Amino acid sequence: MTGPGVPAPSIPVPGVTGEGVVATPEGLRFTGLAPSLGALVRATVDRTPRAEAVVDLASGRRLDYTHLWDAATRVAGGLAEAGVAPGDRVAIRLPNGAEWCLAFLGATLAGAVPVPVNTRLATPEVDYIVKDCGAALTLDDTAPLPEGRPVDRADDDPEALATMFYTSGTTGRPKGAMLSHRALLSAAEQCRRELRLGPAEPTRNLVAAPLFHILACGMQWIPALAAGGAVVIMPAFEVDGWLRAIRDERIDILNGVPAMYWHALRHPDFSALDVSRVRLLSYGAAPTPPAQVRALIEAFPAARLAPGYGLTEAACVTGLDHADVVTHADSVGTAVPATELRLLGPETGQGVGQLLVRGPQLMSGYWGRPDATAGTLAGGWLHTGDLVRVDPAGRVHILDRRTDMINRGGENVYSVEVERALAGHPAVAEVAVVGVPDAMMGQKVGAVVVPRPGKVLEPADLVAYARGVLADFKVPQYVAVRADPLPRNPGGKVDKAVLRSGTAWGPALR
Repeated sequence: MTGPGVPAPSIPVPGVTGEGVVATPEGLRFTGLAPSLGALVRATVDRTPRAEAVVDLASGRRLDYTHLWDAATRVAGGLAEAGVAPGDRVAIRLPNGAEWCLAFLGATLAGAVPVPVNTRLATPEVDYIVKDCGAALTLDDTAPLPEGRPVDRADDDPEALATMFYTSGTTGRPKGAMLSHRALLSAAEQCRRELRLGPAEPTRNLVAAPLFHILACGMQWIPALAAGGAVVIMPAFEVDGWLRAIRDERIDILNGVPAMYWHALRHPDFSALDVSRVRLLSYGAAPTPPAQVRALIEAFPAARLAPGYGLTEAACVTGLDHADVVTHADSVGTAVPATELRLLGPETGQGVGQLLVRGPQLMSGYWGRPDATAGTLAGGWLHTGDLVRVDPAGRVHILDRRTDMINRGGENVYSVEVERALAGHPAVAEVAVVGVPDAMMGQKVGAVVVPRPGKVLEPADLVAYARGVLADFKVPQYVAVRADPLPRNPGGKVDKAVLRSGTAWGPALR
């Protein structure tokens, strides 16, 4: 990795800037964005005061934009009366729902910085984040949200800190990714353009992913706030409730990980569900085999599919056009507007390397981690840690995390490539590939698979199948079959650290 402030010796990836984008010495930026989240919500309230904003399926609570604003300003007043000052961090440890939205907006309107906290974390892990960010107050479900006289102290400086999302900590302690108002609203604008929505085109978006993750908050809720649309919020994904919400709440946009759609399409009630209103279907965070993509197209005939790629440090990075979703199912698409991509690494001449990103959606850095910030944002480019291949059309194909790549006796094996191949086996529901330590080879290839319901999956059969679709050195030497779903982090990605430490591999198959 290059040092701080040193341009990376890398090669550019073709991209398109789009209208409403200007070049600056630091890169590309949008024109005409609201200066802050508070200003964006004020404008939406003025434009569509009675439009439905939030539907909380757990409590039945419904808020239009006027009620959302009024309630959030009272929460802001309560925070101010509790001693929260502008710039203070406010930790939010609440379940999905209207209260979470009011806590986030209330902190913003108090001039504070909301810090979403993963509700699935153990108490010591929560304590670490609260202490690390220096939270002045934690909002959780042990007490009602504070209320006071209405307050609107939102900072209208685009570069001011808007929020911090903590990374999942798969490579160490979680780090607080600092997002400015410009970064947060730029990501929302990129999402809007990628989904081909008008600047103020309202939607009804079903949110089943956790709001403490950048996907649900930054790529679903905030774009809805910008357009005057509604978010219909589930406390957590549950397939029966998800299908009911599509029907009862007139949902037109869905977003999720492939496993959610897989469960929905196999539900006995799906065939009777009217999905004619669903016009956009977004997915990401895991490989999606062509057969599953075709199944989605058939199941949602009125919808455009919009897979994409992003991360906590840059919510929106690439998107794949609907016309390419079957023929290029292994791609996460091309750069979204106002985004520049580069490749760094010894194989850039072959279109393979670490993906670097530059754009207005990038984080400002990691809270209290100057060394980690300097390395990750070296030369002004976000070093994603993801190894990718870029084809001549500029489409990005994720190969692996640098930390997940398997070095088998000097041969690089990209786990995502093997996972995509094994996912084509008719008995495989889920699959994850990791390196298994080996005294002679350094690492060997191990696959953890979950069979489809009613299917029997023999490890030897999977290896035989793999021999027909993969080079010999990529074929798994170890296969573990498990009945439970693969462990996943809050963003829907498979937790490979858990699989590495907790899988009993048994003897090698070859």
